[in-house]
Amino acid sequence: MQAALTDTPVVLVNGARQTGKSRLTERISSEHRGRYLTLDDPTQLAAARADPVSFLATAQDALLVIDEVQKAPDLFGAIKRSVDRDRRPGRFLLTGSADVLTLPRAAESLAGRMEILSLQPLAQGEIADRPPSFIERVFANQPEPLLGPAVPAVTNMVTVGGFPEVQSRPAPDRRRAWFDAYVASITQRDIRDRANIADATALPRLLQLIAARSGALVNVAELARASGIPQVTLHRYLALLESSFLFQPLSAWHANLGKRLIKAPKAYLLDSGLACALTGAADPATVQAAPHFGGLLETWVLGELRREAVALPNPPRIYHYRSAGGVEVDFVIEDAAGRVAAVEVKATRSLGDKHFNGLRDLEAALGERFRCGVVLYAGEDKVRFGERVWGVGVVG
Repeated sequence: MQAALTDTPVVLVNGARQTGKSRLTERISSEHRGRYLTLDDPTQLAAARADPVSFLATAQDALLVIDEVQKAPDLFGAIKRSVDRDRRPGRFLLTGSADVLTLPRAAESLAGRMEILSLQPLAQGEIADRPPSFIERVFANQPEPLLGPAVPAVTNMVTVGGFPEVQSRPAPDRRRAWFDAYVASITQRDIRDRANIADATALPRLLQLIAARSGALVNVAELARASGIPQVTLHRYLALLESSFLFQPLSAWHANLGKRLIKAPKAYLLDSGLACALTGAADPATVQAAPHFGGLLETWVLGELRREAVALPNPPRIYHYRSAGGVEVDFVIEDAAGRVAAVEVKATRSLGDKHFNGLRDLEAALGERFRCGVVLYAGEDKVRFGERVWGVGVVG
């Protein structure tokens, strides 16, 4: 973020509520002797909506931080006009708990003037204060466990997730209370402020259904039947949940491999702790016994990979792979040069040759573009199953 402020007039920190955006930007504002304004404050929000130009003028030449900027869309046009008059870097630092690029006025106004940074819940490496290196080591065909020694049990990490506030709540019932309040706040306040939702219970119910289907292909027809929500309405609700960063589907990977590939995305929520709470799996024992534990484990691994990826100088993209014949790989990581690393997630404590079918299919199709494939499993050993194929315990 500090680097972006040195050469870009507007920096936006996008991400779900309670991921630490406000605390981070308040600190940056203090370091830069800027001014911090939050549109969660009713008075500040009313002023921003009434006269956006005067609202921006209060900062004069200092860095102006505006928290929850999506609540006053007219600010984007005023920011554009201000930046066009004065292109100095580091003038505006914005945060948004909704994807502002889904707001037409923002997308049109700030193209070429704004850098967007993503802030997600904490990665386990951040919680344990260890620099991440898993993705880089996989691309080097030298994979190590996703996490090092002296970390909590994997099931506990899946249950808790990465929201900062939840880390200080060891009691399952207190975590569940926090997640219940969190979902209610976003679905009944934030989303309803932006959209007309007739049934206040529809969005939490839909989130529960998605959580129970973690890692499955998104099937709108099946979700519509299970939820009782018409398909046209369901598409809109899914878009609202995605723009609030709660629903984060994983796109299918497309490549010219000479075979038919499934193009549907896979369903994941932002955080494994949120998914566990929504499905009633509030403690590690319940999570371990849950029929959808594999999907919850995938959700947690994907969160770790996504957080590590965005921290890299040239962030790779993450997809899923599935052929029409049913061969699949949970996560395909592709860098800017087109090189690919692949990760499968298995909840089992032991591995057999069959667990590597998807990785070998991808390796055969890609040739030298395939750098390394890893099956992350619940054991603790690292075992080589081929020149570029490994079985690696999640925890070393």
